[in-house]
Amino acid sequence: MDSVTAMPLRGRARVQIQTQAGVMTRAKATLHRMLCTVAATLTLFAVSVPVNAESSVWQASKGDETVFLGGTIHLLRAQDYPLPEAYAAAYDASDRLFFEIDQSQMADMGVQARMMQRLTYQDERTLQSVLDDETYAALAAYAENAGLPMAMMQKFKPGMLLTTLSLIEFQSRGFTPQGVDAYYSTRAMGDGKTRGALETIDEQIDMLAGMGEGYESEFVAYSLRDLETIGEAMDEMLVAWRSGDLEALESQFIKPMLEEAPELYESMLVERNNNWMPQIEAMFDEPGTEFVLVGAAHLVGEHGVLAMLSDRGYEVSRVGAAD
Repeated sequence: MDSVTAMPLRGRARVQIQTQAGVMTRAKATLHRMLCTVAATLTLFAVSVPVNAESSVWQASKGDETVFLGGTIHLLRAQDYPLPEAYAAAYDASDRLFFEIDQSQMADMGVQARMMQRLTYQDERTLQSVLDDETYAALAAYAENAGLPMAMMQKFKPGMLLTTLSLIEFQSRGFTPQGVDAYYSTRAMGDGKTRGALETIDEQIDMLAGMGEGYESEFVAYSLRDLETIGEAMDEMLVAWRSGDLEALESQFIKPMLEEAPELYESMLVERNNNWMPQIEAMFDEPGTEFVLVGAAHLVGEHGVLAMLSDRGYEVSRVGAAD
C-alpha cells in the first residue's frame, strides 16, 4: 500500500459465510491472496484517469551518469493502462531495473510461510488484548459492516490486519496486483534486462510486522478514520500521481501521516528511504543506466528520495513523454 500500509478503505466488501467450515475456507483463501500480494499494497491507490504529458518519472544526473526514478502504484485495474509514456521512455533508456523487492519471490511457499509466522501473534496476544476498548469496538463494528468475522483476524498483527482489509477492498473494486511494479518486472524479464531489489522480502515482512507495535490502538484508529474517505482519496491521489504533482502528493499522503501517525511515517518511509540511498548513489558509479521503481510516496517530501538526491548535489528533473 508501497504501500501496507495501512491503506485507507471503506467497509463495502461483503464476505458471505454460512458455516464454521466456510469461515475457515474463506479465511484461508483471503490469507493466501494477501500473502501473495501483501508487500505490493504498501503505499498509494489507483483509478483510471486520462493519460497526461507529465508523470511521476524523474531523472537524477551527475556528470554523464543518469539514474531514472519512477513513482509507482502497486495495484491497478486493466482500464488503468496504458501507463504514462514517460515510464516507457525511461524503461527504453535503461539497462537495469530496481524495485523495492524481488517481485518473483512473492509466490514462493517459503516466503508465504514466513509471512504467516511473523505477521501473526504466536503467543497469547490477540487484537482484542492489544487494542483499547474503544478502538477494538470501532474495528469490530467495521468488520461487522464489511461482513468479516473478527474470529478470523484475532491473531493478525496490525500491519497484516490493515493490509488484508485493504486488499479485500481493492479487489472488490476490480484492482489486482498487476500494478506498475509487476508490469515492468515482467517486461524486464521478457526483454532480458537485469532486475534488482532495494530490500529483501524479509526486510519488508519485518517492516509490516512492526507496524503499530507499541501504539496499536493509535495505528488502527488512524487507519479506520481514513477508511471514511477512500473513494475521494483514491481519485485525488491518482490524479496527482499521473501528473507528477509532488505538492499534491505530499499534501494528500505525507502531511496527514506526519500529523496523525509520525511513527508510521518514520518506519514506512524515512527509514527505508535512508536505507536505499547508498544503493541508489552507487548506481551512478556503475556502467549503464538504471531505472528505480518505488512507491510514489517514497519520492516526495523533505525526506523523499528526490529531495535527498537534490540535497546531495544531483541534478533532478522530470522526464517528459517525448524525452
